[in-house]
Amino acid sequence: MKIGILSYHFPPEPAFIPGSLAEALAARGHEVRVLTGFPDYPGGHVYPGWRQRWHHETHSERLTVRRVPRYTGAGASTGARMASYLSFAGSATMAARRVLGDVDALYVFQLPATTFAAAGVLRLLGRVPTVLHVQDVWARDGVAEAGDGRWATRMSAAMTRIYRSAARVAVAAPSMRDLVVAAGADPARVQVVLNWTDERIFHPATPDAAARQLVRRDGRCVVMHAGTIGARQGLETAVRAAAALDRTMDLVLVGSGGEERRVRGLAAELGAENIRFVERRSPVDMPQLYAAADYQLVMLRDLPELRGMVPGKLQAALSCAAPVVASAGGDTAELVERARAGLSCPPEDWAALADRFWLAATIPGPERVEMGRRGRAAYLREMSLPAGVDRIERLLYEAAGRVEELPAPRMNLA
Repeated sequence: MKIGILSYHFPPEPAFIPGSLAEALAARGHEVRVLTGFPDYPGGHVYPGWRQRWHHETHSERLTVRRVPRYTGAGASTGARMASYLSFAGSATMAARRVLGDVDALYVFQLPATTFAAAGVLRLLGRVPTVLHVQDVWARDGVAEAGDGRWATRMSAAMTRIYRSAARVAVAAPSMRDLVVAAGADPARVQVVLNWTDERIFHPATPDAAARQLVRRDGRCVVMHAGTIGARQGLETAVRAAAALDRTMDLVLVGSGGEERRVRGLAAELGAENIRFVERRSPVDMPQLYAAADYQLVMLRDLPELRGMVPGKLQAALSCAAPVVASAGGDTAELVERARAGLSCPPEDWAALADRFWLAATIPGPERVEMGRRGRAAYLREMSLPAGVDRIERLLYEAAGRVEELPAPRMNLA
């Protein structure tokens, strides 16, 4: 088929889902055309060596990437983010007829940032059937900062329109299905397609001496949190839990974020010498750090919109065969428990998390290894790139009304 992909982010940005999907579909013989912006994430500035201009197209075998300009500086404020979203919508809509006008089906990587562009492109293209891959149900970004919520209202209305017009909707977590249906999607058209991780990076590894030295200080159990230290994670809960077990386990926090100062301050206030902070590392370093620790910690606060969200660090940990401690509700805890890949407890309950930390420290090494093995098996079966591409490819064929041409599913033998 001729397949279009609309995505706000695309490699070389860390956007491995639309990037790896485009490569995989092209490798399966489809002609793939991508419409995206110039790379500026996460800094909000166009990458060195790139210059925004109207005509910028790259070609490889069966894969074409057309980039259109957009306003940069998206991290500065709500107004700046919305300017970036709307400018991308305008540019994408202007280019859509030439780039995507004759595709058999269109895949939209549906972040809030893509919403206005998707609405404009779908309105322009009319009859092109669309598959939405929904990552976030409504535009929470900047709602509190915006004050009157006018942007949230506009985005919600735009999302409802595109849910109703989509031929198929894929959701990135099981509980998200109900939210998408409540927002206007036809239940018969909605399917769960779990996200995959960047499998070129995240796979089982053996830690070298440098990774061990960075992560471990003695023979105690090490629980590592790798990633953003932000409002959604609620890492104060983990700090209080670890501080209560200062002679039993170590908590290592790798990364940074808007709440880092607050979390560091709490650890200092509690005098928790078993909590260490490690500056952000390159993704390519993380599998060895995962392997040097005993467990990976996945944290989400107790917010209704987060119960239908599965953070990408869960897929990364499972792909690396790392056992997990999950302080989260909804789908995240359900996936960990169903795979028997670790331990879970309710979110924002430091006493319950301290109990999980204590139990994690008492589990023998061979049983931890088995947890990791089960988690990787579940990842390969339910969340891997081949499994996800099979499901997206099928949805594209269904959207285009060409199910009779669908190839047999690929077997993931990794």
